[in-house]
Amino acid sequence: MTLQDSLDKLKERIEGGMPPQIVNIMHQATADLEASGIGEGILKVGDKAPEFKLPNQDGNLVSSTELLKNGPLVVTYYRGAWCPYCNTDLGNLKRYTAELQEFNATMISVSPQIPQYNKQITTQQRLNFDLLSDSENNVANEFGLRWEMVDPLKSLYRDSFGISLPNYNGDESWTLPVPARFIIGTDGIIKYAEFSIDYTKRPNPDVLVKALNEI
Repeated sequence: MTLQDSLDKLKERIEGGMPPQIVNIMHQATADLEASGIGEGILKVGDKAPEFKLPNQDGNLVSSTELLKNGPLVVTYYRGAWCPYCNTDLGNLKRYTAELQEFNATMISVSPQIPQYNKQITTQQRLNFDLLSDSENNVANEFGLRWEMVDPLKSLYRDSFGISLPNYNGDESWTLPVPARFIIGTDGIIKYAEFSIDYTKRPNPDVLVKALNEI
């Protein structure tokens, strides 16, 4: 079963138990984000990648510059521990760590949530790569991924789902990153890039192995 097969089954189960009006709000918010043109500003292959130094799940700073001294860097952006689609994605990604290491590549995942929640997911899923905290989505903004959640989606998450982004992220901005994956070469240039404005859609992680093989 591919990652997308798993995500499709998850979506069917989640949305199948929701009232139509709630599902409509979620789908409309995704459509509005796509229509906003955010995808046009997301970094592409050939662009210079932002340099960053962010705390991992243990609070230790991780430097992209230092990691790139060892080989290519695989950066995946996810929304947070509260997102079942992102958690499914992380669980699939960990299966590919060994293959990526054959190319001397290091994989990290980044979200705006505080280290406490990254630690929680790392432990629960027994992840074998670092989860970094991007406060206020500042680095995500440099990649072109940051967007702000507004009503009615914001009220739906807060009041109906009990998901408070300020609690998870440690700031009041209600911003999130578009889920994305990048491969950054040792020269700091992006060699592979993809993003999913529809957060329920993700490519199978084996595309990362294929991309590294072609670099």
